[in-house]
Amino acid sequence: MKRMIFLLLLSFTYSLSFTQVIYEDYIGAGHADGIVVTSSSNYLDATAIKTIDGSGMDVPLFRTSRFLSQATLGADRSLIEYVNEIGPEAWLEEQFQEPASYLTPMMESIWEERKQMRVDNGEDPDELFGPWAIDFNYAFWQTNMTNDDLLRQKVALALSEILVVSIFSDLRDNAHSLSDYYDMLIRNSFGNYRDLMKDVTLHISMGYYLSHLNNPKANPEENQRPDENYAREIMQLFSIGLDELNIDGTPKMNNGQRIPTYDNDDIKEFAKVFTGLGPGAINMYVDWTNEPYFGLGFWGADATVPMKMYENFHEPGTKTLLNGYVIPAGQTGMQDIDDAINHLFNHPNVGPFLARRLIQRLVKSNPSPQYIQRVAEAFNGAGGTPRGDMQTVIRAIFLDPEAREDEYVMNEDASRLREPMLRFSHLCRAVPMDAPLGRYWHNGYDLIDQLKQHPLASPTVFNFFLPDHAPVGDIFNSGLVAPEFKLHNTATSINYINMVNQWLIWWATMYSWEGDYGDMPVFADLSDYTDMTESPDVFINEMDLLFCHGQMTDETRAIIRDAMNGITWGDYQEDRARLGLYLLLISPDYNITK
Repeated sequence: MKRMIFLLLLSFTYSLSFTQVIYEDYIGAGHADGIVVTSSSNYLDATAIKTIDGSGMDVPLFRTSRFLSQATLGADRSLIEYVNEIGPEAWLEEQFQEPASYLTPMMESIWEERKQMRVDNGEDPDELFGPWAIDFNYAFWQTNMTNDDLLRQKVALALSEILVVSIFSDLRDNAHSLSDYYDMLIRNSFGNYRDLMKDVTLHISMGYYLSHLNNPKANPEENQRPDENYAREIMQLFSIGLDELNIDGTPKMNNGQRIPTYDNDDIKEFAKVFTGLGPGAINMYVDWTNEPYFGLGFWGADATVPMKMYENFHEPGTKTLLNGYVIPAGQTGMQDIDDAINHLFNHPNVGPFLARRLIQRLVKSNPSPQYIQRVAEAFNGAGGTPRGDMQTVIRAIFLDPEAREDEYVMNEDASRLREPMLRFSHLCRAVPMDAPLGRYWHNGYDLIDQLKQHPLASPTVFNFFLPDHAPVGDIFNSGLVAPEFKLHNTATSINYINMVNQWLIWWATMYSWEGDYGDMPVFADLSDYTDMTESPDVFINEMDLLFCHGQMTDETRAIIRDAMNGITWGDYQEDRARLGLYLLLISPDYNITK
């Protein structure tokens, strides 16, 4: 009897092997429906079902995918496989050597091409003025769809959310002011933070945005005092913050009260330092002078040339800064600025302040004090590197155990809501895009209007959200923060669902505003994945790797599988792929990353 049962089972097994489709990608992948696998434990990536659905073999790729979601604007399978082979450390070193891709040359090329389109269609070249903010947007997306300096661009974007200027000012009408400022961030992303602080201070876009361009010395007879705007923000937002910090980013306390880093008198003294700065050069449209001068407005200045010092308009005398530090009288204005920047740069707050800001933008919303301390110590030069060395800081952020090791992934504080513009860039980089003539000209205004986020489009100098924002509810009650949720509301959440529908199903992923002159929409090309949709789980596994880093839940997987299986008519493979990716991109499994 036992022999008969064995033979029947053996016969049944062979009959299955003869009738089922042979899959060569995974043993069991795509045909594990209805099977429940139990084990003594399910830990992190090692859930029991992965012993037969094939995804367990992808765990190293999942880790690499997660790393690249932090370190780039989006990664496709080939990049994931490459970095998985060489490792994050080696890839970081390669990226540090990658030549920078600057936006200004691209922006100028696009503007010239746009002008020529209009001239070819009969417009008067003397009536064509620009470039404008839309040319910056085109250049940003064209660059970030074709570049190799992936890490540098991601760090520059993070810096742009800390050292903020915005199109929501008159900067929107001067694309050079936007592209050159962004190029300055790109150039300094792998440099030293002290140099970055000075370059930000002298950039005319920041001078105009925070009003220290043409900021004169005091004139008591006219009751005129130096503008305090930049003096305040270089401390509050760009270097030391509001409260004195321990090395781990926790606030220092005195009798149960936080200790302020500065007061109004300090702001007034710093304001004296940032006087006398004016345009460094004139632009091509100025015909009433051959030289720049103090008081020449922003529109007459060359936005690609740093501001220079006009000594007659600089506040003379001593300046008493933080903790009694005195800048002596008799120096040049630029010497005063150098002393002030050195003074701020060497403040003990800068390391933990910048560490938390960068970790929040690159890895997670709630870094532990230990994580902040390790990055702050790297900033301070604990390993023998110069203080403020950005490459050292970047290594510390991305290679820290809290960023890389699995044991931290399931912690309550490990999650972060993906920023809307990063969801868009991720899609554009992860799957092929069909771009006529190789143009990835995206005007970006759908992101600005519908999702409230686009590079250099913050509503204020305080970025799109505050670093300590915590929505009311479980997050706030748990003592956690979730800055990106400031952009997540009833309007933007519905808009995002509709935008993903536009990107994948209804229309195009990218589009310009060139009309009949050259409007060539860019469409997501999912042809590489259509064959996978014959077995939805194979497709889902691939999308899980590209977008969810192996963290897709069984519930989400079942929803996507059922929806895909429900499409059996017409060009069902293409429709399945687009619907499956659409559902993934609007799922919490994707939007909340760990």
